Amino acid sequence: MAVLCCTSMQLLLVALTALAGMCLGGSDGPRGVALPFVFDPNAMCDPPCNHAGICIRNNSCFCSRGYEGETCQYANCYPKCKNGGECLRPGKCRCPSGFGGKYCHKVVCDGGCWNGGECIAVNGEAKCICPSSWTGSRCQDAICPQGCRNGGSCVAPGICSCPEGWIGGACHTAVCKNRV
Repeated sequence: MAVLCCTSMQLLLVALTALAGMCLGGSDGPRGVALPFVFDPNAMCDPPCNHAGICIRNNSCFCSRGYEGETCQYANCYPKCKNGGECLRPGKCRCPSGFGGKYCHKVVCDGGCWNGGECIAVNGEAKCICPSSWTGSRCQDAICPQGCRNGGSCVAPGICSCPEGWIGGACHTAVCKNRV
């Protein structure tokens, strides 16, 4: 009986009762080398092999492509899931908040970044980096450097909306009412 050549193999059916493993590349064997190993058609695996894995010897599973573990219970994504993503099945990652894409490689800000903001990863978290005239978690709040006084609110960069009775760039001038 030959020893399996590496941790990542592709199963090759040689005959109805004979198998060989083709190395896909790993620390224990060169890529592309086929090594035969004994396949016992009466082998029993308890617990059973998962995800179409084959019981090749008693309690020894040979996993189908994309799965690994003693009973082939773990999915193996290639390329690996990034940024803390979890491999659910081959080619399918569950991404943590703030990341997306097939392999969790894209930074995603919840709700997006507004007004020209850019979504980037900062200390492992997705954050909007705002242009100089905007602020807020999504760059949703305009900045009025002059300030808006007397209950005014900043509605666009440098533009205040003034309450009744006030005017001016910073809502700083009282409106005089005409006396009749």
